[in-house]
Amino acid sequence: MESVRVGLIGWGTVGCGVIRVLEENASAIQARLGFPLELVRVADLDLDSPRPVSVGREKLTTNVRDILEDPHIQIVVELIGGLEPARTFILQALDQGKHVVTANKALLAHHGNELFAHAARRGCCIGFEASVAGGIPLLKSIREGLAANRVDTIFGILNGTGNYILTRMTEEGLGFEEALREAQERGYAEADPTLDVDGIDTAHKLAIAGAMAFGTPIQFDQVYVEGIRHTDPLDVQFASEFGYQLKLLAIGRHVNGQLEMRVHPTLIPSSHVLASVRGAYNAVHLHGNAVGNIMLYGLGAGMMPTGSAVVADMVDIARDLTSGGINRVPPLSFLPERTQDTPVRPMEEVVTRYYFRFSAVDRPGVLSKISGILGENAISIAAVIQKGRQVGGAVPIVMLTHEAQEEAVRRSLQAIDRLDIVRGPTRIIRIEDTPNNDVEPE
Repeated sequence: MESVRVGLIGWGTVGCGVIRVLEENASAIQARLGFPLELVRVADLDLDSPRPVSVGREKLTTNVRDILEDPHIQIVVELIGGLEPARTFILQALDQGKHVVTANKALLAHHGNELFAHAARRGCCIGFEASVAGGIPLLKSIREGLAANRVDTIFGILNGTGNYILTRMTEEGLGFEEALREAQERGYAEADPTLDVDGIDTAHKLAIAGAMAFGTPIQFDQVYVEGIRHTDPLDVQFASEFGYQLKLLAIGRHVNGQLEMRVHPTLIPSSHVLASVRGAYNAVHLHGNAVGNIMLYGLGAGMMPTGSAVVADMVDIARDLTSGGINRVPPLSFLPERTQDTPVRPMEEVVTRYYFRFSAVDRPGVLSKISGILGENAISIAAVIQKGRQVGGAVPIVMLTHEAQEEAVRRSLQAIDRLDIVRGPTRIIRIEDTPNNDVEPE
């Protein structure tokens, strides 16, 4: 084979990274393949804005059909993001017998099941390593490196923007808005940060990785999502006094025939390795029944890390083209006919530990009233901090609980927040003391 010809749709940040990786690492890629990956066409509506990489004018087009209908292009790379027209472009590429590489986690979370089935019918494959955790080879590790395992736990930091904000709030005592503004100024957060700070981006990634780990279809609509927008530096401070740090975590577990799939701010022990993941970095803990605990760490976004993952998928497809082994490994690791619709446990049934911060008036009997309601709902208190200082005209009372069911917690807090001694809604953060499964392989 002389070369594998590639068409790129989307000449933005990640597109520039793909072009740079192809250029700077061309000799290493050819040494691995025996032939080059040849970028022959780049489509974008804006061809004039300055970019950190240049492309010859003869390769540029504003018409995506110049890629989709070119019979010589074998791989189409979709990097425009969003649901449409990305979904339509991918379907059209597959209909033309072209293989696809994408970094589009939102599209795969919403339409991945449809796209993978369509690719299989057309005898094509979809590479999507870059859709989860950027340059970290998380999906390939699950799909291939852990193929001999039953993976029962995914637990990690999958959004660099959120982790940067929480790092600055923890280390510098910044408020959320100030930390977000700093992240935007440094290029770690979008002008509209909704997907990142509200946990939606993390949920997209958990839905994809969870399907691959647990052998289910992608079930984004079953992921519980809660973001960090309402994080208060006071809670970060109190958590530190208890020996915890706050992280926005993706938690996926296979427990007793059910899945837990949830994204929310979580307190983890300061001694845990994930607590040391700072700034815009990502890290993921996985547990397999044979391998035990493993951790992957690195940059989860950015021009070059994400570009690296996109090109790695192109290399995999090029290898399959030469060997005739297209879809040798199923895209979601499990054979499609062997996936199972494992039920996702409703959030109300989840059992974990909790952090509460009550804002109460400073008078005798307050603590006993609050603890009484908790006790009525089988919620046991593990630790209490009651500060004498007033915050906003009230005294903060901070509690950590033993394990309790979410439904009981919600019921208790509704009753407590109605008390005339409580000023404002109770702050609640879930706690994970043992995010990694400590069971050793036999």
